[in-house]
Amino acid sequence: MSSDEKIRNIGTKSAAWLRQVGLRGLDDLREIGSVDAFLKVKRAGFRPSLNLLYAIEGALQDCHWRELDDDCRASLQSAVEAAEDPNALSAAKRPGPCRDVTARTASLYEDDDNDASDSHRDDN
Repeated sequence: MSSDEKIRNIGTKSAAWLRQVGLRGLDDLREIGSVDAFLKVKRAGFRPSLNLLYAIEGALQDCHWRELDDDCRASLQSAVEAAEDPNALSAAKRPGPCRDVTARTASLYEDDDNDASDSHRDDN
């Protein structure tokens, strides 16, 4: 995948963050996974919201981020919290990606101009 190719659910600001931490396409995201990609952005000093995490997972599952069920979102959030906790399980024992989204309603989300991943808090 070209680094100029748009990744589903990923807006301009988030794409720039991902490029700045060396994640240039969907193949890079597949290799590292949604949780570690999100943490890489966060550890680089950016301030992503959890929407970036959901957007990346949605891209990996080839679905709109809103299609991720509550269990999937909770699992992703728990994995991030565990990774940030020095007393938590090692990365090898963290949960894997969410299961595939079965009910795809992509037609409801054809207009993705308001990408979830660009809904970030900007305190500056």
